[in-house]
Amino acid sequence: MIRTMALAALLVAGFTANAAEDAKPKADPAKGKVVAETICVACHGADGNSMSPANPHLAGQVQDYIYKQLVNFKAVDGKPAARNNAIMAGMVAALSDEDMKNVAAWYAQQTLKPAVATQETLVARGKQLWRAGDAAKGIPACAACHGPAGKGLPAQYPRLAGQFPEYTEAQLKSFRSGERANDPERMMRDIADKLSDNDIKAVSEYAAGLR
Repeated sequence: MIRTMALAALLVAGFTANAAEDAKPKADPAKGKVVAETICVACHGADGNSMSPANPHLAGQVQDYIYKQLVNFKAVDGKPAARNNAIMAGMVAALSDEDMKNVAAWYAQQTLKPAVATQETLVARGKQLWRAGDAAKGIPACAACHGPAGKGLPAQYPRLAGQFPEYTEAQLKSFRSGERANDPERMMRDIADKLSDNDIKAVSEYAAGLR
């Protein structure tokens, strides 16, 4: 009898959780397109393919990751933003939570026009770091979190395949210096701290060539 009641309770809890999930408003890519075309277009392009390596490609990026970064750029209740960037702070200031979810959904659905690896001398070292890390330096394989093909994993690990190598390099250096600090449990800061400038260039170059 007790086992039956416990099973019933678990089933009810499961149904309740599923119903709550289904009840959440879904992101609307069509509305996100409007945000992209009016607010984001100058830096990231309406389809998420940036024209400048200073601004990352967002096309095909992990949806939850885009949303998380937008949230992190936004100051809330007088507290400083988790990710400090004056330009992005201005962009997200007028966006609602729904707007951010919608534009994340829009960009995630777009087709990336990927960057390419051009510095072949760096690719071998980048491949080693990506696939196996460097045990002697305490560096784990990048693929463990970002995937063998660099496609990323929601919501903490972005897609890096085809990203501008200059942008990836800049972010790794920002993590290493502590300028960027919105990585859970200091994961990227601790890893980047062990990477030399050449390591950072190498892995950024290799990631750009992943497909």
